[in-house]
Parts: sequence; C-alpha cells; structure tokens
Amino acid sequence: MKTSRILYSLAAAALLITGAAAEPIKVGYLPVTGHAKFFVAKEQGLFAKEGLDVELIEFQNSADGLNAVVAGKLDIGAFGTTAPLAHIAKGTELKIIGGIMGEDAAIITTAPNAAAVKSVADLKGKKIATVRMASGDAVLRGALKDAGINWKSDVQIFELKNPPAVIEAVKSGQVDAGVVWGPHDLRAEEQGLKIVIHSNALQPGHPCCRLVVAADRYKDGAAWQEKFLRAILRAEKFAAENRKETIDAIGKYVKLDRALLEKGYYSPYLDQSSDPNIKGVKHFWDVMVASEFIQPKSSDLSPYFDVKLYQKALDGLAKENPKDPFWQKLQKEFQRKDA
Repeated sequence: MKTSRILYSLAAAALLITGAAAEPIKVGYLPVTGHAKFFVAKEQGLFAKEGLDVELIEFQNSADGLNAVVAGKLDIGAFGTTAPLAHIAKGTELKIIGGIMGEDAAIITTAPNAAAVKSVADLKGKKIATVRMASGDAVLRGALKDAGINWKSDVQIFELKNPPAVIEAVKSGQVDAGVVWGPHDLRAEEQGLKIVIHSNALQPGHPCCRLVVAADRYKDGAAWQEKFLRAILRAEKFAAENRKETIDAIGKYVKLDRALLEKGYYSPYLDQSSDPNIKGVKHFWDVMVASEFIQPKSSDLSPYFDVKLYQKALDGLAKENPKDPFWQKLQKEFQRKDA
C-alpha cells in the first residue's frame, strides 16, 4: 500500500473514532508545479489529517479562477498576485491569508530572436503575448515602465488564455516574445524556444499566487482556514524533504514529463514559501500602480490581509515540534516579510 493511502486511511480512521465529520472545502488551482503543495497535501492525507475534505478544482488562468472565488464558487484559491490586486483596486472585498509560491515567470522568444533581447528595453516596438492577469504580465509592465517604455503605445501586448497559447504564438511568429510561468518555460525550451529573462531579475523576490478568500467566506471560516494553512505548511515541509513522493503527487495533476516536473518544482527561480508576504505584495501593488496597470480607489491594502491565521498555524506547528529548525526558519521569515 502506498504511503499516501496509509496516511489518508489513518486520518480517516481518526475522524471516525472522534465522530467528527470532515469539512468539505473547494480549492481552485492552476495545473503548474508551483501549486504542488495543494497536490502534496491532498495525496499525502495532510488535508484529511486536519479534518478537511478538499476538492481540488482546476483552472487554466488566474482571471477565471479569481472570478470563481469572487462569485462564491470556491472557498479558497491561489491565482497569482495580479488578479486579486486588480479586483481589490476595483473595491472587491477579498482576504489574502497566505501564499503558495513566488517568482517563476519568464520571457521567452525564438532562438533567432534571443540574442537581440538582453533586457526589457529591447522589447520596444515588439509584439508580446501574455496570459490574462498573470503575475508575470504585471511584472513585465512594471519593468517596461522602469525602462522608460510605455506599454500602452511602445509595445503591443496580446492577452491570451493560457501558457500553451503563448508558446504557440511565439513559435508561429505571431508575436516576438511571450511571458509564461513554470514549468511552461521549460516546455518552451523543449520545443526550441529560449528563455531570455526570468521575472525575478525584473522584480526580485516578487510574490505570485496568494491564498485568497472572498470576504463573506472569510468571515464564516476562521477554523477551517487555520487548518488549511497548517496542511499547506506541512506540505511545504514534506516537499522540501521528500522529492520522489512530491513529484508523484504533482504528476497526478500536471500531465507533463516527470523529469520536467522535478526540474520545474525544484527550480532556483521558484520561491516555494507559503508566507503571506505583506511587504512583497505591497511592493507588487506599488509597481502595478506606477505602471498604470491599476488605478485603485484606495492606497490602503491593510484591510485585505489577515496574517494572524498564518502566524497562529505556523506557531502551532513550531510548538508541537520545538526542536525542528524548519519551523523556526519559517517564523524568522514571517518576521522579515510581514512584521
């Protein structure tokens, strides 16, 4: 019997003994390596251990996923940084309670064009494909602004449905460059394209997918939200220590070559932190405002964060495992990113 089945069975047995029923939770995700902690927590029984019956629901882009969160079709989702901040800028009531990943986007071109793109300044006058409301899209527009390039007039940006569509647009010559996220940048390389710029070179340490809850669901669910964060944190630790089982879990949700999945998840360009990262999100917001990507009604982001749930979940795990340096490291990270 596989380890994941054993863990799940033990968790289920514990629930039967206590008479408690698992709480059903609908979670939105993207089929990418950066969302691996969802898959690990599901397959390793970590959600079940916390008393949650999680249904994972796939989306192809952040815009559609975030719309489902806002509409109440999901309890929680992780759909970039751009999408939730764009909604917040328009007055939508959301709560950011944690993260799943950071960085991990890249600009790709054809091999013949690669030598001519050393910086975003070299994209002036070019056609660029992005995915609607992707974090890499906002990072690019901010970098263009910093380079003195008006993204509204000096380049042509085409917002496509998903990374495979961006890759095809670049391959076919319909556009000069494209912005994708991992592991699609690695897929692009396999198809003969070139990665010319990673997003962390344009905005070092930038956050990507945040754990977002609609305001109404947030008010009704502090208990399950803390349990959910505990499971995600446990999955972060598991993934750091168990490479084979982690790739096994990812492979059930992301149908790509195993070697590519491993290279994508354990990439130096992917930040695997679950931390809410208030400081990083606020900087991302400032970049979006400066580049005129959004025109917010208010500059105050504080009502849209709840880091206490994350801190409580993290501190609880650290207290249960006082000699484990992993949790101590994450507590220090929390102080640096959120205090």
